[in-house]
Amino acid sequence: ISLQKLMEPEVGVNRTSVTEFILLGLVETEQLQSVVFVVFLFAYLLTVGGNLSILAAILVEPKLHTPMYFFLGNLSVLDVGCITVTVPSMLARLLSHKRTVPYRACLTQLFFFHLLAGMDCFLLTVMAYDRFLAICRPLTYSTQMSKTVQRMLVVVSWALGFTNALNHTLTLTTLNFCGPHVINHFYCDLPQLFQLSCSSTQLNELLLFVAAAFMAVTPLVLITVSYAHVAAAVLQIRSVEGRKKAFSTCGSHLTVVCLFYGTGIFNYMRLGSEESSDKDKGVGVFNTVINPMLNPLIYSLRNPDVQGALWRVLVGKQSLT
Repeated sequence: ISLQKLMEPEVGVNRTSVTEFILLGLVETEQLQSVVFVVFLFAYLLTVGGNLSILAAILVEPKLHTPMYFFLGNLSVLDVGCITVTVPSMLARLLSHKRTVPYRACLTQLFFFHLLAGMDCFLLTVMAYDRFLAICRPLTYSTQMSKTVQRMLVVVSWALGFTNALNHTLTLTTLNFCGPHVINHFYCDLPQLFQLSCSSTQLNELLLFVAAAFMAVTPLVLITVSYAHVAAAVLQIRSVEGRKKAFSTCGSHLTVVCLFYGTGIFNYMRLGSEESSDKDKGVGVFNTVINPMLNPLIYSLRNPDVQGALWRVLVGKQSLT
């Protein structure tokens, strides 16, 4: 069946008969599908292994029992969750050569994807706030970022992410899908589902716009303000080594922020575009695979404490501290 045939509107089909969607995936030819399967299986195993190694290092290394690494451990959990929500189901479809996904499974995937992405927004903001307190308010840092405060910030982040994901999922259930029910993507997401709806998506798009303002723009502004203060404080440090260490820890976080927000803005600020293009798939791969895979590398590359802890985890030696 050709792509054009699949994408043609179906006459007389209402929402009750659309019990499943067809996910076209990344590629169509069987030879390329085999290559995609191997590449994405390797990427999945590498991402899960890398993030779980970071998490294990944080848990077993006493030097890493600090607020910054507590939040980094939570970020590793999110990265494992984000790639697990999308990639294993795609690999299963490639193995079975079955492109269909049930309506409820599609909504479930969308819910968990937006739960984890929303949590990511707030957690990156919390990590920027942590660096602000550590560098700009060092004397009160231990009290302002106590274990209770750390847990509360994480719980609030989860609660806000859950609320956002639930709102999007519930409002999506009010839409009618009259056909075609073909999604030119490898996982279920809002922009692609909006294009398939034969009822008005104005409320859904308004909700997405408001959510973007609250969960993307506001955190990005807070992160920018935090790092503006951090940069000003770091530049006043007389020790070259001290400035280098401060910029090193902040640089890793800023790299992750730029990757996460850059791809996210490109993906969700293009709702006016009617055609599903390969660009959307490329951004989807970056959001769900590349970012989670790069994060452990970014945070460990220039961090001797994490590198040392990872080495001790791998060789099974206990920390001397």
